[in-house]
Amino acid sequence: MQTIGMLGGMSWESTALYYRAINELVREQLGGLHSARIVLHSVDFEEIEALQRAGDWQRAGEILGAAARGLELAGADFLLICTNTMHLVAPQVSEYIQIPLLHLADATAKRLRQAGISKVGLLGTAYTMEQAFYKQRIEAAGIQVVVPDAQGRAEVNRIIFNELCLGQVKDDSRQIYLRQIEAMGEQGIEGVIAGCTEITMLVQSQHTDLPLFDTTAIHAEEAVALALSDQ
Repeated sequence: MQTIGMLGGMSWESTALYYRAINELVREQLGGLHSARIVLHSVDFEEIEALQRAGDWQRAGEILGAAARGLELAGADFLLICTNTMHLVAPQVSEYIQIPLLHLADATAKRLRQAGISKVGLLGTAYTMEQAFYKQRIEAAGIQVVVPDAQGRAEVNRIIFNELCLGQVKDDSRQIYLRQIEAMGEQGIEGVIAGCTEITMLVQSQHTDLPLFDTTAIHAEEAVALALSDQ
């Protein structure tokens, strides 16, 4: 079994979901008392979030890059950045390491192609919904990406940072998300990317008739498949 390097803490709420999902998948596939070989670096999200707001992605990339290098030195065979938004600095992080980086957007695009999706809605932080770093990797797979309007994006982003990252799950916020999904549905989307690792704390597949692509679960599944590829 290969050792998974997890670069987490952004937020720790979603990193906990990653940790549980990866270990449950390993136990399901290997049985017994098996669990995943993991090395984890969990950052202080307050520091990273302040750099996001300031637009200082260079410094954020330096912090994550140094942490990634530490994971490699600790024995990681490949790396996960356990957050959608910080894949904005994935190219920079890759410069610090010699091991592969398993890109979350690429794993998601692969799953969308397998499901035959040609047009998909994207929910995430404002950075993920508005900047090209994530959408362009989905679009490179031949899949059209739709995001909420400006007001919708602001509401989705507010709920992520002010509630979900603090472990708060509110029914009225779920309804806001479902209205955004419905609005994108009117534009012909065939599925929805839960493009922030906290979103599935709030919205699960039973809440919408559209297929929901949980990026945390997808990333975890791809990581376990790679980790166990030598079995």
